[in-house]
Amino acid sequence: MSGRLELLRGSNTSPLAPCGRGVGPGARSFCYSLQAVFSLHPVIDTSYTGGDLWFVFENIGALEGLMPEATRAQLGSYIRAVPDFPKAGILFRDITPLLACPTTFRQSIVDMAEPFRGSRVDLVAAAEARGFIFAAPLALELNAGLIPIRKPGKLPAETLSHSYDLEYGSDELEIHVDAIPSGSRVLVVDDLLATGGTMDACCRLIEKAGGTVVGCAFLIELAGLSGAQKIARYRLHSVLKYD
Repeated sequence: MSGRLELLRGSNTSPLAPCGRGVGPGARSFCYSLQAVFSLHPVIDTSYTGGDLWFVFENIGALEGLMPEATRAQLGSYIRAVPDFPKAGILFRDITPLLACPTTFRQSIVDMAEPFRGSRVDLVAAAEARGFIFAAPLALELNAGLIPIRKPGKLPAETLSHSYDLEYGSDELEIHVDAIPSGSRVLVVDDLLATGGTMDACCRLIEKAGGTVVGCAFLIELAGLSGAQKIARYRLHSVLKYD
């Protein structure tokens, strides 16, 4: 089985080599190491068409087993570790380099959506603010509606609210009372899972509104903070994990 691989034009500021995407029946975009592909799969032909360089590999079907692992490694290299932010002793995981590259941003959405494609997701919900970055394209990826979960006083119509405890004090989240039709299946997303307090509050608010939580999806999970235990009653998917 042979197939084509299109080399995409990379950004001058990208820390990675050029990325590619499989083209053909059932193919979808991937961001992965071309060096790894070339080392495993012989090139049997090349062509230059319409400004794009194409390689024909001897066995492109075998790439399906390589792509998920390579994709995670590639996405992880776009997460910048910033020490002592926002305060001393904290290693901050900065997602802005990943968002700045359309290939990795797109791939992060594909990977977050993948486990839930057959789960009949009616709505995607997220709390402000970084959760919105991933929730909107993820809703489109799953052909679902979008529900914004906001701080008090931000939504114009009648709302439902849920209060929850923080390490020092408390916080509150709201959604519109008519946001979730009874029985709707809702995927809750955020950029990062830390202690799990905010995600737990979002899920409880959705259930209070009459929805069913299909699962929780994250780009990053900080496993050392044990947030997964707080939402263990739900299906959990994290693309990248750090201790």
